[in-house]
Amino acid sequence: MASVSSYHSALGGADFLGLRTSASGGIEIVYDDGVARRLVWRVSSHLASRDKLDDALRVAVGQARVVPALYTELKKRSIAIEAVVN
Repeated sequence: MASVSSYHSALGGADFLGLRTSASGGIEIVYDDGVARRLVWRVSSHLASRDKLDDALRVAVGQARVVPALYTELKKRSIAIEAVVN
């Protein structure tokens, strides 16, 4: 069963961050700017808890520059990711 968490920017932008479970059971992070950019990362840290990931996304989406903030928040929590080619 796939599960999803999603967060939208409260700063007036269309920025979106989502956390989903892929069909293969891996956890993925999705970013969409609402205009032209959509990025997907696979969480490669096997010990990353869902709570830590949710917290990182919640903090990052509240920043003016969401993607750099996401990288910072994941690094603080020692969560490794790898880009998924669309």
